[in-house]
Amino acid sequence: MVTVVPSVAQFIDPATDVPRVARALGETLFMVSVSFLLASVIGLVLGIFLYATRPGQILHSRVVHLVLNIVVNTLRPIPFIILLVALTPVTRALIGTSIGPAAAILPLTIAASVGIARVAESNLVAVDPGVIEAAKAAGASPLHILFGFVVREAFGPLVLSLTFISVALIDATAVAGAVGGGGLGNLALTYGYQRFDWAIMILIILVLIGLVQLVQFVGNRIARRFIDR
Repeated sequence: MVTVVPSVAQFIDPATDVPRVARALGETLFMVSVSFLLASVIGLVLGIFLYATRPGQILHSRVVHLVLNIVVNTLRPIPFIILLVALTPVTRALIGTSIGPAAAILPLTIAASVGIARVAESNLVAVDPGVIEAAKAAGASPLHILFGFVVREAFGPLVLSLTFISVALIDATAVAGAVGGGGLGNLALTYGYQRFDWAIMILIILVLIGLVQLVQFVGNRIARRFIDR
């Protein structure tokens, strides 16, 4: 006797489930892309100046470095779910609501910014000091040394770090979905978990895995172009 094991596809309704997942994927991509762009600008600026103002570095300033360190070290340990809830009044005041993909952008941006700042600083610190000495010998100005030599030298590792943060943002959107942020996380919770629809849950997991693989592949390819130079 042959036992036929039903596949996940047999339990998915293409007329309703696929458009629902596609819409949730669009919300996830919106949250990730906007928060990633904002966090990249904020985080890279913070990371560059964390590095540059360190004692003995190009723009060394004990006060500035201390202030930046306090800001990053204060925000970074806060679990994202707590940060998301704590910023609810601010989010509501800024955009008029604390529910939906747009409302999740502020906490996502803040969480990603401090992460990017710290990994950017680590990548810049790892640059060979000989690069700085050679730039100084060539008569380059401090800002030219910082952006034209140090940042350029660390660009490949920076891309890999940004790829890591973008993957972490995809994970964070799932957490945001648990408190009404929308996206794939919200769909997985409301349909997959609360309604015991395990087929759509598996479909969402597969979509998330594919999305992460795509982001990692693109990040690796871009980073390799700069590292192999």
